Amino acid sequence: MTGNWRQRSDGGAWVPHAQLPNVLSVARICAVPLLVWLLDRPSQGYALTAFALYFVASMTDILDGYLARKYDLESPLGTLLDPLADKLLVVSALLMLALINREPGIPGWFMVIVVGREIAVTGLRSIAASEGLVLAAEASGKLKMILQTVGIHALILHYTYFGVNFYLLGMVMLSIGTVVGLWSAAGYHLSVFRQLGGRRLLG
Repeated sequence: MTGNWRQRSDGGAWVPHAQLPNVLSVARICAVPLLVWLLDRPSQGYALTAFALYFVASMTDILDGYLARKYDLESPLGTLLDPLADKLLVVSALLMLALINREPGIPGWFMVIVVGREIAVTGLRSIAASEGLVLAAEASGKLKMILQTVGIHALILHYTYFGVNFYLLGMVMLSIGTVVGLWSAAGYHLSVFRQLGGRRLLG
């Protein structure tokens, strides 16, 4: 407990250690090989275990962001690790779901669109950062993340539980999330291009 939390110098409330958000990001990265191993075994037991692992990893994403903002623990390393961990986790899950020998499956072309959008936005953020631009998260981008996260969880479960077809639920959620994601990606690109164009005109 005290290893990850420290008391303020004025004797006030306990606050997280400065590196705790980064530790959580590294934990997500370390979870990726285990997730891949579990998803490579198409059975209900392994699917439930993979679901639990992905759920815990997703919760650490929320937690490290919350801690970094609340306690001002943002750092250059965290700026690199957090999105890297997120993309590795999401892309690894999507690729394995497309490759897994389980019926019904997920079309490869659909995964290309989903993963391609993630790569395009990640590259755009890198360009924006190199130019000193702030690419603020839009409401559509946040909605995409929620839909995508729910969709991936459902697709990992795949089977029918409590009368719910989780494969169908996952495909519906991921499809809607993809449409919203493409819309938000277009908005991000237009925003960056406008800012860069405005700089050139002013320059």
